[in-house]
Amino acid sequence: MKIHELPNPVDHGQSNDTAATGIRVILADSQAIYRVGMRKVFALEDDIRVVAQAETLENLFAALQRFPTDVVVLEGSLIAGTIDAIPQFVRRAPEAKLIVQVSESAENNTVELYRRGVRGVVPRSISPDLLIKCVRKIAAGETWIDNQSISWVIDAYRAQATSLTNPRTQPRLSEKELAIIACITRGMRNKEIAYQIGTTEQVIKNYLRKVYDKLGVSDRLELALYCLHHQILKNETEAAEVPFVDPGMPLRAKL
Repeated sequence: MKIHELPNPVDHGQSNDTAATGIRVILADSQAIYRVGMRKVFALEDDIRVVAQAETLENLFAALQRFPTDVVVLEGSLIAGTIDAIPQFVRRAPEAKLIVQVSESAENNTVELYRRGVRGVVPRSISPDLLIKCVRKIAAGETWIDNQSISWVIDAYRAQATSLTNPRTQPRLSEKELAIIACITRGMRNKEIAYQIGTTEQVIKNYLRKVYDKLGVSDRLELALYCLHHQILKNETEAAEVPFVDPGMPLRAKL
């Protein structure tokens, strides 16, 4: 089993304390040249450190057990044809965020990756600057999604319109749930929502889990897309738009 453990970086004037609080990254890629290249890119950043490298999916799972990790940059080919790879990843490292690098963007594959909980889908040819920005944004709890992927995800919901827009199958949401959803579509964080509604952040998280179950979505991004397409908030005058933006300004996706 080949897991490449890397020492904590203390160069670039970093203290051990600074390194300890940096973004911990695992590089999972079958090609050494990509791992070496990404490691060199991240080595120039004071707030990002590569804690391990893995050549296979099995090695990645082993590394996740050994190293506390914030972000995993994963070669898409490693999970090709493995339906349960991402659910396994989520079970083994629920706090870690997953970025998948793909050689070619395909609509069905991209939509499914976001559905299963991937926080970012990026091309193998992504520039170093954008990759660094992507890692930082996703480590902060946001979702990295470009305009093309947004269109694909919306189209996927439209394909389900016949069954989901049937009044008999429409989920029933309480006034408080609708109020929380309205805040989500405005880009508000859980702490801000709790303050506005007059409750605690944990209560907001509990409500969101119930809303996710009712609507069959997995995160804030899917919730916003669902509400946009099905006009869940058509009577909420302040919730007219979902804040979709370019990769430089990803949508927040914390629970």
